[in-house]
Formats: sequence, C-alpha cells, structure tokens
Amino acid sequence: MPSYWIETLGCPKNEVDSDVIIGSLQADGMVPASGPDQADLVVVNTCAFIAAAREESVAVTLELADVRREGASLVVTGCMAERYAGELADALPEVDAVVGFSGQAALADLAAATPVAAPSRRPPAPVLDLAHVLRPASGRPWAYVKVAEGCDKACGFCAIPTFRGPQRSRSIDDVLAEVERLAVREVVLVAQDLAAYGRDRTAAEPGERRIVELVTAVAERVPWVRLLYLYPSELTDELLEVIATGPVPYFDLSLQHVSAPLVRAMRRWGDGARFLDRIRTIRELRPDAALRSNFIVGYPGETERDHAELLEFVEAAQLDWCGFFAWSPEEGTPAATLDGRVGDEVVQLRLRELSEIQDRITASRRDDLIGDVIEVLVDEVGVARSHREAPSIDGVVHVPDSLAVGEFHQVCVVEATGPDLVAEP
Repeated sequence: MPSYWIETLGCPKNEVDSDVIIGSLQADGMVPASGPDQADLVVVNTCAFIAAAREESVAVTLELADVRREGASLVVTGCMAERYAGELADALPEVDAVVGFSGQAALADLAAATPVAAPSRRPPAPVLDLAHVLRPASGRPWAYVKVAEGCDKACGFCAIPTFRGPQRSRSIDDVLAEVERLAVREVVLVAQDLAAYGRDRTAAEPGERRIVELVTAVAERVPWVRLLYLYPSELTDELLEVIATGPVPYFDLSLQHVSAPLVRAMRRWGDGARFLDRIRTIRELRPDAALRSNFIVGYPGETERDHAELLEFVEAAQLDWCGFFAWSPEEGTPAATLDGRVGDEVVQLRLRELSEIQDRITASRRDDLIGDVIEVLVDEVGVARSHREAPSIDGVVHVPDSLAVGEFHQVCVVEATGPDLVAEP
C-alpha cells in the first residue's frame, strides 16, 4: 500500500490541518510510513507567520528532499504554500508540487511511482470539509480542535487574513461531533480569533450559539477544556467567568504590546493599564489561574520608553508563561511600509532583557507550587500536566512511571526545575 510521511511546522492549527490531511490520505488507502525515507509521499505542512518560520519551512523541506527515497514525491502545503505558491515552485526545484489549502484533499494523487516532472501548483480542489473527514485517533489523551478558520481582525503586523481569509466558524454541532469522535480527556480549542467564534454565523443564523455556549457544551463531553489565543477585547465578563470557574482556569491572552501609541499603531485594542486590570480581575475570581501571553519586540516606531513600559508591565503582571518574538516585515501588511524600524542589535538586546525577566518570574511561580497538591493528566509515561500547562507549549510535570497514562491523578509537587515540576502521588 502507498505510504505517507507528514512534517508539521507552526502553530496548533496546523496540527489540526495535518490531522485532516492524514484522515484524507488514509481514506484514499494510504498508510503511515516509519520515516520520511520510507514514504511514497512526503508532505511538509508549512508556517508563514514570520520570517523565521518561513526560513524553518524551507530548511526542513530541503532536509527532507535529501532523505526521501528515490521515486517518492515531495509536496509543500500549508500557509507558506498558499501565500507564496509561485515563488516556492521556482525557488525549490527539489519539490514536486506546491499545494494550497484547497488542494489538500487531492494529495494522495501525488503518491505516484515517479515524481511529478516539474513543480507546480495543482488546480483547485474542493475545500476539505472537517465535518466529513475523519481525523485519526489521537495517540494522546488530549487533542486540538479547530473551531473556525480565518480572521476578521486587521492587525498591522499580521498577514494571516490575506491567505487564510475572513473568519468562517464551524457549526457547534459539527464541533461537538468531532469532540465526541476524538474521545480524549482534554480538548484544546483553537482558532485565529477564538473568542469571536460564531459571530460570522449569527447574521445568517440568528439562533447560532457563540463561544460561551460552545465552551459549556464541550465541557459537558470532556473533563478538561482549554482555550488558546484570546484577543483581549473579546474576553467578556461572561467568557472570563466560564473559564475561571471551570477545571482549566488557563488564560492565553494575545496582548502583543502595552504601550498605548504602539498598540494603536498595531491596529489593536488596549494598553498596559487595561491589561493589568483584567489580569487582577482574573486572579480575584480564580487565584490559581494560569496566564500566558506573547509580545512583539521591535515593531516600527518602538521607542526606549515603549520598551521600558513593556519591561515594567512584565514585572507587574507576573504571568506564568510569556513569549517574545522580533517583528518581521510581512508583505501586504500595514506595518511593512512604516518608518522607524528598530535596528537588529537593539531588538536582540530588548529580547534578552525581556526573556531574562520572564524566565525569573516563571521559575519563581513554579517554585511557589512546591508543597501544593495538584490534579494532573498523564500524557505519557512519566509526563503529566496540570491546568497550568498547555500541551506542547508550556512546561510539564514529571511524575512516577507507575501513574496510568490518560488518567487524572492527585499529586504533590516536590521540586521545580525551571519551567518543569516534579511531583509524587
């Protein structure tokens, strides 16, 4: 039987896309290979969010081109393929096909005995219908579930709406059907603008429910529900309370910066004072809530004063987890044409300053948990997570190998090692 190998890069939403591709390939009679050098079809699901992600996508593609066996087809798909199809086909003669989102359902056709003669973008095929393509069973006790595609926001630095399109939410019944099929212990809901789920359906379908109703319904089917990527202005009191009073009080707030002028330049909402107020509200309602965010460093026009304000915010917020990344000019975004670009050396210095502060805060907050009894879900032998750790993103909790995988356990934290914890029953 023809076999496939998929290499997935980028965000959790890409992992869902890869799962759907796998479901489609298996429906066409293909089986997974033991490695890229054993497959008839090698697929790279790329990321195009920032320059570093694109560079990684190209590097991985070239590595796989070197290791694939003779006669195997190498296909590039995903965000980078959708956004730069023509350029990729010209720049990577090693690739047999560059396939955009609409062509992913036809990938099995490329598992031929001989590779395609020349790189090309395949003709459009029907967009994959998540309701009717079965994802493979999760090999873990948790799974990402993508509830919407695209985004209606117009952030100055982000090109995603230009190639992912406007927001299109799945129906709640479709999402719940997938949750039930997955049969996992934790569902992680993802989307480009998660808290805006369902808004695009409301005008045409007045009875369609939105994010709070979705979270509540999913929580009736799985013990843990986690939400990733919440735009700060979309965190309503109702949604905040639903998350804070549930078993997974985890808030992933996409803040990006705290300087009011810079946030406005980014075409976003908020400032440091409003963000801190929201964080205080969360912790008053749920003292053990975990908070994560991410920030752009070196956005055009970022001054030393803006940077100092961000440093002060990071110290004051005491977030459990925080990521920082350098701004990169993205073709077609408003920020790409802005003046006042910050030099690379200055950006790297600012990144180091921020990371040093956050690493200390994260380590301190983990140390504070020593002696506490926490509930964990064991993901694999010896590795677990509490509500404070999102899978594949944050630290983990190391537990004895004797604890059953896929089950919840009460454990006592006995040690903290940087971002990770060590716990005993």
